[in-house]
Amino acid sequence: MRPHARLADYVAIARPDHWIKHVMIVPGIVFAWLLAPGGHEVTTATWINIALGFASACMIASANYVINEWLDAPFDAKHPKKQARPAVRTAMDPMIVYVEYALLIAAGLLFAFWVGRMFLATAAIFAVAGFIYNVRPFRTKDLAFLDVISESLNNPLRLLLGWFMIAPAFVPPASLLLAYWAGGAFLMTVKRFAEHRFLSNGGATNAAVANYRPSLAGYKDSTLVVAALIYAQLFAFMMAVFLLKYRAEYILLFPPLCVLFAVYMRIGYARDSVAQAPENLFKQPLLLGLAFGIVILFLALTFVDLPGLTMFTDPHLIETSR
Repeated sequence: MRPHARLADYVAIARPDHWIKHVMIVPGIVFAWLLAPGGHEVTTATWINIALGFASACMIASANYVINEWLDAPFDAKHPKKQARPAVRTAMDPMIVYVEYALLIAAGLLFAFWVGRMFLATAAIFAVAGFIYNVRPFRTKDLAFLDVISESLNNPLRLLLGWFMIAPAFVPPASLLLAYWAGGAFLMTVKRFAEHRFLSNGGATNAAVANYRPSLAGYKDSTLVVAALIYAQLFAFMMAVFLLKYRAEYILLFPPLCVLFAVYMRIGYARDSVAQAPENLFKQPLLLGLAFGIVILFLALTFVDLPGLTMFTDPHLIETSR
């Protein structure tokens, strides 16, 4: 007999500890500040929009987590770690869960309305994406490859949320949005790879793996590695289009970005990898140090001119002696 859920359990299924993922909103703010006309004009209203925008994103993400934990409880009960989640180990009242979900969505959209029209539209898409990912008859999380494609859409949506806090009159470059999506798809694919290895190496049969998450039954380690490679290449290509279109100096970002992706892939190979829980990646000092170093290098290259690097972006041929 499971104990009745307490208030703390209903708060826990909203996963406020996962709000750290909204750090992915920050690049949208920075890019809008650097690139959008008028983006440099930061006023009191801008800071209010940023505060309301983060509150909106946190509320909608928590709503998505609530419905995720509730609907995933029968599957999580078959997972060696996730069976300890509140929706599995306690008896929750369905009405309270659905009211919590509705209130979080309403609060998130209300905050979004105060930020602006474009932000509200993006926040609404963020909420709908969570619904499609988790709720039947859609439930894209149960379909191999489509689960990664749909979940990683949260990445460009977070970029747009940050951008529209600063520059609602403009849309960011398509190359940047596609790069952000491909980067998220790489992260999610490595997460699936780590989950698949954890369950398979723990002796779980393919049927047992499918009982936890049906999409995992459609994967093999080899196909996940190939998919991760494709997403990493797509990220590099689209990011190159974006960065080199604006400053030749940004070409120096590519070596550390390659190392960052390689380090993350290596983390995915670890036994019981932390890649299974991306919110804990911030506890990885090497990964965090690399990410911080890339941010510092990006800011430096934004304001420091290196004329010699234009040889990589200017169309020209090298003459040879006849």
